[in-house]
Amino acid sequence: MCIRDRAETDRPSLLICKTVIGKGSPNKADTHSVHGAPLGDEEIAATRQALGWDHAPFEIPDQVYAGWDCRDQGGERQAQWQAEFDGYARAFPELSAELLRRSAGDLPANWSAATDQAITDADEAGAAIASRKASQNSINALAPLLPEFFGGSADLTGSNLTNWNGCENFAADNPAGNYLSYGVREFGMAAIMNGMTLHGGLLPFGGTFLTFSDYSRNAIRMAALMKRRVIHVFTHDSIGLGEDGPTHQPVEHTASLRLIPGLDVWRPADSVETMVAWQQAVEYRQGPTALILSRQTLAHQPRSESALAAIKRGGYCLADGDGAAPAAVIVATGSEVQLAIEAQQQLASQGVAVRVVSMPNPKRFFAEDSSYQQEVLPPGVPRVVVEAGVTDSWYRLVGDNGRVVGLDRFGESAPAAELFELFGITAEAVVAAVNDCL
Repeated sequence: MCIRDRAETDRPSLLICKTVIGKGSPNKADTHSVHGAPLGDEEIAATRQALGWDHAPFEIPDQVYAGWDCRDQGGERQAQWQAEFDGYARAFPELSAELLRRSAGDLPANWSAATDQAITDADEAGAAIASRKASQNSINALAPLLPEFFGGSADLTGSNLTNWNGCENFAADNPAGNYLSYGVREFGMAAIMNGMTLHGGLLPFGGTFLTFSDYSRNAIRMAALMKRRVIHVFTHDSIGLGEDGPTHQPVEHTASLRLIPGLDVWRPADSVETMVAWQQAVEYRQGPTALILSRQTLAHQPRSESALAAIKRGGYCLADGDGAAPAAVIVATGSEVQLAIEAQQQLASQGVAVRVVSMPNPKRFFAEDSSYQQEVLPPGVPRVVVEAGVTDSWYRLVGDNGRVVGLDRFGESAPAAELFELFGITAEAVVAAVNDCL
């Protein structure tokens, strides 16, 4: 009716439908009593009488059923559409195949080879950069493969670095654009991205600061519940962002996001792990992904071919101490991996050999079989975890005899290096935690 016949054709229309909750119930209509509890037998009988409804429970009258049964009309319209598309496919076979690929959410044929090469390139480059910048490099590597990419940011493009070479702003005068500036609308951005994936044909990602993921949480949870492939780019991931202070410094956020079933959470340690995280985010079809990225520069971590191949498993042995059996294992994520490596070197000078395990995605690691988990984390060997965030969830990994170096309070406003020193998230603190376990 008015949706098709509205007078406004050059701008959106908002239709407001006024409703009465529990309409027809003589004693409970338009009250909270009808919201979360059954009417009860007496009120149901009164409501039936008020509405003139004399059909049995769950019985659909023939005239109502017929009014809603559009299978024949739908079949005719589908057949008409299919005939038109078949004609289009004959005239434009490559374009029609690409449309079907994108609509199905499938990846291009050269995806695996191209992304494996991008990971190799990142490893050979060995760049020491912030993981948010490594993320932008990854987007630039993937965008030519994925024209269905649709990026954006909630008013933080220059900080999240979610734009890429050749992207165009989506606007009324450029509907072919593939990048949307959402403004300060984190929840709106997350909800709109969910809608894009429900429509199909697009692979959306959007950025904001990690601390503002709280605003997006309901939509993130819905994406996980609906198994929607949405990629959330969360930068400025810890006290390492510095002077913006505790309102902007995430402490509990990474741990909180890891609790959402179906949400794949990656906190990469360098540009190589970031490229792997992007590859895995695009390949993950069971739900959304959160990429947890740093503001500050992260050192490149040299790794063996086997370690490079194991990143996607969520946790892997990054460095063993001189080949000796480890006296302890240090597990770290993100920016704290470089602290773990420094601690390993200090312990080696004390004659203590330790293994460093990088664990960018604990959920992936714990989904691996027990033999792999024990290969990475030898049973009976003390474990120390270091991550610049709340510590509770890590005690599952370290057990009663391990230690967790983290942050169970809000941050402060100061340069990043001073904050890590102030809160005891240092290589020296990790060394002390390891010695305390031995």
